[in-house]
Order: sequence, then structure tokens, then C-alpha cells
Amino acid sequence: MFDDHSDLIRDLALEAGLVDASQSDEIWESHSTTGKAYADSLIDAGLVDRPSLLQSVADHLNVQYYSSVPLEVSDELMKLLKPAQAHKYVVLPVADEAGKLTLLAKDPFNSAAVNELTFILQRDIEFAVADPEQVEAGVIRAYGEPAASSMEDLLGEFEQVEGAGPLAEEDAASQASKAPIIRFVDLVLQEAVKAKASDIHFEPFEDQFRIRYRIDGSLYEMAPPPKNLASAVTARVKVLSSLNIAERRVPQDGRIKTIIGGRAIDLRVSTLPTQFGESVVLRILDKTVVNLSLDALSMQDDIKEGIRAMVSRPNGIFIVTGPTGSGKTTTLYSALREVNTEDVKILTAEDPVEYEVEGIMQVPINHQVGLTFAAALRSFLRQDPDTIMVGEIRDLETAQIAVQASLTGHVVLSTLHTNDAPGAVTRLIDMGLEPFLISASLEGILAQRLLRRICKTCKTAYEPDKEVINMLDVDAIEITNKQFYFGKGCPDCNRAGYRGRQGLFELMTINDNLRTLITQKAPTLVLKQKAIETGMRPLREDGLRCIFDGLTSIEEVLKYT
Repeated sequence: MFDDHSDLIRDLALEAGLVDASQSDEIWESHSTTGKAYADSLIDAGLVDRPSLLQSVADHLNVQYYSSVPLEVSDELMKLLKPAQAHKYVVLPVADEAGKLTLLAKDPFNSAAVNELTFILQRDIEFAVADPEQVEAGVIRAYGEPAASSMEDLLGEFEQVEGAGPLAEEDAASQASKAPIIRFVDLVLQEAVKAKASDIHFEPFEDQFRIRYRIDGSLYEMAPPPKNLASAVTARVKVLSSLNIAERRVPQDGRIKTIIGGRAIDLRVSTLPTQFGESVVLRILDKTVVNLSLDALSMQDDIKEGIRAMVSRPNGIFIVTGPTGSGKTTTLYSALREVNTEDVKILTAEDPVEYEVEGIMQVPINHQVGLTFAAALRSFLRQDPDTIMVGEIRDLETAQIAVQASLTGHVVLSTLHTNDAPGAVTRLIDMGLEPFLISASLEGILAQRLLRRICKTCKTAYEPDKEVINMLDVDAIEITNKQFYFGKGCPDCNRAGYRGRQGLFELMTINDNLRTLITQKAPTLVLKQKAIETGMRPLREDGLRCIFDGLTSIEEVLKYT
């Protein structure tokens, strides 16, 4: 219940006196560990009943609470909403009085949905609170199941479109506003969010138009629409993201804020001109999927506590390193959440801002007007911050200002692209940063990877080949009596054998021994050896832990370490 508003429910429960601070902390720990919504954790623990919690939500929002959802809705009320609108926003009309339409909403906190419905229906809208599950059932009872628009149905409609060649620019723009194209793009977005995809790729080729989803780091192709509609589908995406439809010669970046299944979804859009048309990639930023909490990142306790200690210090630099798509930004946001309190001023410079976090001042980088990471960082120092996050240290100027900021009493968090934690030191020296400055300012480096988790439904034990075991480079004693697993493939995991992802982490805490070696410009291998001697667990070792715990496969660990 209200799984994407756990933070708010936590504050609300404390404010309403439903729980005390110690009970709240205990429930929050359970919520972070299990991934269950905070509201459900509260109810399951017997600390509060569902009606009391819902009444508190209604009081907080200053709206009406309905203890039950009406079994029947009058025809007059039902006509005010189209079935597609009721299903999209998961709302049920219950009253139309004094020029105000009252809707029971599955997510009453969703102000974006109120604004959109106010604009669409051209009237005052007020959400009311009821049990979210009952609201969802009520919408289906009143409006029937969501229209099962299948890809096959829509592709059948496309075949009726005249002409087999590519559409002219004007035709593409007009087709983009036609019902089949609108429904097709909406369905592509819905399916992607339902499958928990991180990206959607629209790729035009000479004789086909390919659409692929990235799920758990791997790409999966879906049924392609006819090639001649590539420009119309692309135009529709550009309309949604407020991009220039007529401009096809240069890359463009935009953003779509929409509601899918009653949830607010943010999509980052990037277009790229190619030989056969524009390639479009949508990055799906779904807050309900990403739990921005260190406790939710499957880290070992000592690494978690190490990060908490580093970001809570009065000054110093903490760097997260790894390849693109390894979850660096998520880790940094989670670390910031640890210190995001009333008495701490936090500023971030990001390219672009991925998740909007309440209480943090977030600045999007804009190279066209000269707002680079270095320029933003320089301005930050005049804004009296305590903690600063810089999306990435890309050049010497940014690195120098980050060091200056840390030496003048600020905590600086950032990312680098290196293979492991010790490699980050060498990278900073290669940029031109003085070793003694790195030694003085650096507090710690976290290297990470994201591996696919074995699907729990089709997880199967097996005996791996000796050649594969040898590639792991482990002692025979280490694997004695150890069980190995793989995923056979089932409908739950789309026959992939994997479902969800698991982090691998390597935390290098900078101690006096390492500071001396950094000042002496010691090679990466020497730094790594000393870090291991003083307690660092390499990525490969963390990978072995995940294999032996049955979380992932040998192949995944070998691929990423």
C-alpha cells in the first residue's frame, strides 16, 4: 500500500502519533530489508490498523476518507471519465458537487495526476482517500478490465495504413497524432514499465524498425511495427517529450512525465540521427522500482557502515567507480539520503538530474550555456553547502575544485569510470591532480558492478565443469561442499533464467598506509595489494560470496569481474 510513498507515510505515522521513534526505526529497517511498503510493514507488525492509517493520510492531505468503495457508480458519474482515463490514473468518480468532481484515487498523493485530469476534463478535481486495493477493484468493477489492446491488434491496424515507403516529414507529424500511433506508443511504454525495463530503444534500419527493452542489463526485442511507420512513432515520442519534430539532423534531449498504471513515471529521451532515420532511447526513471536506501542495495554490513561513516565526516571526497549502468548514481543518492536532514545543506550537479529528491538542491548541467560540472561546482562554494555531489569528475578543473571544496570543509561525492577502486587514484593522477592533494582529500572509493540475479522460480542446483571452476581462480578447499545454481528459464523471468539484479561492491578506505603510497605515486597494483592487506575485499571475492549464497551464477561473476 502506497509503496512509492514510504518516506511520507513514515513521517505521517510519527506526526499522527501512530508509532514512536523506536518503533518507526524498527519498521523502517524491516521495510528496507524486505522491500515491502512501509505502510504494509506497519500494519503487518500490528502497530496500526489499515483504516486508522488511511484516515491519517486523508487528514494529512485535508481530503475526505471513504471507509469503503461504492459497489456501484451512477451512470452520470461514470460518463464523466472515459474507461481509458479511469484505468490510466486508477481513479473512480464518487461525487460531483458544487462544480468539483471527487475521485477515489489509488495514489491520492499524486498531484501530477490531479493537474492532468483538471486539464483534460476542464473542471476542478479533488482526490479522496480509500483502500488502494479496493479502489483498483472498484475501477475494474465500474469500467471493466483495461482494454486488452494487444500488439497484434495494433500491428493489424498499421497494415491498413496506405503506402509501404517511408512517410514524408509532414505525413509523419500528422500520423503521430492518429489514434493507432498514440495507442501503440502508450502500449510500448506500459509494457516496458510492467516488465521493469530500464530503457526502451527505437532503432530504424534499412528494412526494419526494431524496438527493444533493456531488462536487468540485457536487451530483449519485441514485435516490430512496419518499417514505414518508424518516423511516425519517433515523431510521437518527440511530441511527448516536447522536442522539435522538424529537426532531424542533430541529436536532441528531452523528458516525458507521464502516469502509467496510476504511478508517476519519468522518462529521459535522447534522439540520434542515423543513416536510416532517428534512433530514440528512453531511460525509464521509476521511483517505485528504485529504492534509494543503502539498506536496499544488498551490501555487506561493513561496507554499508563504511559509506555511512565517510559521508557523515565534516569533509573529504568519496568516489563511486564502475562502468556505465553499474548503479553508481543510485548508490550516491542512497548515500545522500543518509545525511539529508534539516541541518545539512546538500547541492548536486547532475547531467541530467535523474531522480528528484526532496530537501536537496539539484542543478542540471547545461553545456550549451556554459554550465559545466566545474562551473556548477565553483558556484556551489558560494552557496554555503555542507555536502556536494558532482555527477562525474571528467577533467582536471572539476577535480581541482572538488579537492579545494573538500579541503575547505565540505563533503564531496562523485563518480569516475575505472575498473576497480585503486584504479581511481591512478586516474586522478593521470588527469593531472597532485598526488599529495589526492592523499589529503580522499576518504574512500567504492567500486561496483550490477549482476543479474538467478530467478527464484526456476533456480536449479548443478555441478559446473572443472574448466569453469578454474576460471574462477579459487582453491579447491574453498568450494568444498559448496552448491552452485543456474536459472533454467520460466515464464516469470521471460525464459532468461535471471530476474532482478544484485550489486557487487569493493570499498577501499583510505588509511595512513595508503596515503603514503598515494603521495609516492605507487602503481595501482601496489595500492590494491596494500588495500587488501588492510581489509578491502576485491570485487571477485564479493562475487564468490554471491555465487555461494545462490544469488547469481558463475558466468555472471566471470563476465563482470
